[in-house]
Amino acid sequence: MTDERWQEIKGLVKDKFPDVTETAGELSEDDGPGTIETIEFSGPMGKMRLTRTTKPLVLEKKVLGSRRIGSESTVQYKYSASEKIHKFIVYKFDDASGQWQELPIERGEMFFRLLNLC
Repeated sequence: MTDERWQEIKGLVKDKFPDVTETAGELSEDDGPGTIETIEFSGPMGKMRLTRTTKPLVLEKKVLGSRRIGSESTVQYKYSASEKIHKFIVYKFDDASGQWQELPIERGEMFFRLLNLC
């Protein structure tokens, strides 16, 4: 998903729904370098969450360690300075379980469903 498309989706949600909560932050150290942007709102389907994760492209993965029993191994990643990977996920809040459930939406269908919500 391009930056322009993400801004367009955020604008649509903000225009259509009054109670929009937007957050942005860095990923945890375990997830690697990158950022995550989140939008939460209440729509016709209930409470919804849109997330967009941006990470640098992994160019190389190197496992370092020895073959001795009990020795530790580490993984070193080499990241691209210019290329980024974006991941867009739509969640719906399930009142029965009290947890966010990821909506299984195909790539092309996702945008049409989102636009129909608006």
